[in-house]
Amino acid sequence: MNERKMLMIKIKQYDFALRELNLYLDTHPNCRRALALFDKYRSLKETAENEYVQKYGPITPEQSNDESHWSWIDGPWPWERS
Repeated sequence: MNERKMLMIKIKQYDFALRELNLYLDTHPNCRRALALFDKYRSLKETAENEYVQKYGPITPEQSNDESHWSWIDGPWPWERS
């Protein structure tokens, strides 16, 4: 498996953990352990996304930061990524 795929898998795993923690925190808003885990995974996902965007381009349109060209269309479309 290439580095690009592995990095995307990490991002998806962090996103899954965040969604599950979000659901848990909806019913347990004062759980310090869950809050700490949410913060940890948010940071890990942000770092992984930044690395991905630096190496391979934006994952979402909001990450397109080229002021002279709409770079969102340069890479493969989300459904073309394998």
